[in-house]
Amino acid sequence: MNEDKILALIPAWNEEAFIGPVIEATRAQLPVLVVDDGSQDGTPDLASSAGAEVVRHEENKGKGQALITGFKWALERGFKAVVTLDADGQHDPTEIPLFLSAYRKKAGELIIGRRDFQQMPFPNRFANPIGSWLLSLALKQRIHDNQCGYRLHSHKLLEALDLKMTGFELEVEVVMQTVCLGMTIGWVPIRTIYGTGKVSYFHPLHDTIGFLKMVWHAYQYRRRFIRRSEVLS
Repeated sequence: MNEDKILALIPAWNEEAFIGPVIEATRAQLPVLVVDDGSQDGTPDLASSAGAEVVRHEENKGKGQALITGFKWALERGFKAVVTLDADGQHDPTEIPLFLSAYRKKAGELIIGRRDFQQMPFPNRFANPIGSWLLSLALKQRIHDNQCGYRLHSHKLLEALDLKMTGFELEVEVVMQTVCLGMTIGWVPIRTIYGTGKVSYFHPLHDTIGFLKMVWHAYQYRRRFIRRSEVLS
């Protein structure tokens, strides 16, 4: 029973090989919204058949924009929190209760799954901890896993966010704004799942440069936020 009116949000792009079982397992925990980001395969039809609500982008706009669309949909319908997870099976839906328990214990307005970096394949095993360390320095707060998309977002946080990014960088932007807004980030340990057979969209040079730009943006954003707060105080 979804007593707290919590939604599971799954952004999806060409995920027909994985989406059905992910939705079925997730629906055992929460109602599901799939934001189909311009898929050219059977993803939206399979998602609907599996029992999810489906919102479609006619063309691919990026994971970040799919999440923004889902967050807006949830706020308009009065959901108290939104759990996000990926459509490709790298997040185990049976771990949703970990997030719900942390939420009910008021562990944070943003609750993020914390993976074991040592169980990741190369280059993630090295890139992810370095990225988390750099973002921690920029925000002056320990960020254990900046890239994990398995998260719970409270209604309070979603109302306060002013998101601009449209790609994978949005998940870093959410962390950045949560810290600067003075809201708490909670962490729950989750399984580290790889080897689902999905082709990775990670492009080492391009994505590394993009992430470093985000870290610099986070540093500058935090400085501007502090200066603005000091002027208003």
